[in-house]
Amino acid sequence: MASTAAPSLFDPLVWRPSSDGAPALSRSEMLRYLGYSGQELDQDLQQRIEDAAAGVAADARICGVRRVFSVDASALDEQGDPCIALENTCVRLRGRDIFRHLKDARYAALICCTLGMQTERRLRAMGAGDALDAALYDAACSAYAEDAVEILDADTREAGLANGLNANWRFSCGYGDCPLDAQPAILAALNAQRLCGITATPTNLLLPSKSITCVIGLFEGPVHDAQTRPTCSICRLRPSCAFRARGTTCYQKASAH
Repeated sequence: MASTAAPSLFDPLVWRPSSDGAPALSRSEMLRYLGYSGQELDQDLQQRIEDAAAGVAADARICGVRRVFSVDASALDEQGDPCIALENTCVRLRGRDIFRHLKDARYAALICCTLGMQTERRLRAMGAGDALDAALYDAACSAYAEDAVEILDADTREAGLANGLNANWRFSCGYGDCPLDAQPAILAALNAQRLCGITATPTNLLLPSKSITCVIGLFEGPVHDAQTRPTCSICRLRPSCAFRARGTTCYQKASAH
């Protein structure tokens, strides 16, 4: 079937926001990472939160990449089970959850985003100092990385709509039963090491640690995936999830900054 999308949709997008185009760092999202549930914040703690947020915003060198590929849902993995293959790449996404997520998609947008090595170095240095300041900085980094990938997510949806395509929610390796071992292939497909300095460790964790990879399905017509949004029911970390213990979820975006 011939592509209905404009050729420009398949051009790699590299995003390095200038200071005036950088995302706002959500303080409420930062507090959520810290486990905040309505406790009173004294003036000293509020100031330390602001200092941590300002430090991350100053240290971060945000870089993101997006590429769109055709989806092949007829592929099989090494065990002969159905998997999602992205055409012209070595990416093979295994697991029932990611298969349901993308099996009816015409295209998939691969995305990576990072805060860069300066925040990584600062995180490591702060590990030997004040524990609260280190925790605040770490939470600010996590919130800022999410804020950054949200911008690429929204841009992907807009690009899809401009081409008559509807997007589902972003899915990352490690969700549900989709293993982390696809990370190196995802980074290679995005040329993420050269463009953004993102690599995978031997255990398939991302470095810098405040980096995110994800995939969004693009559909001709209504979205057909089995899940309309992220859900705890497919997550393998559900039994030990700190977010659930606090009555929230890792994917619940805060509504205010």
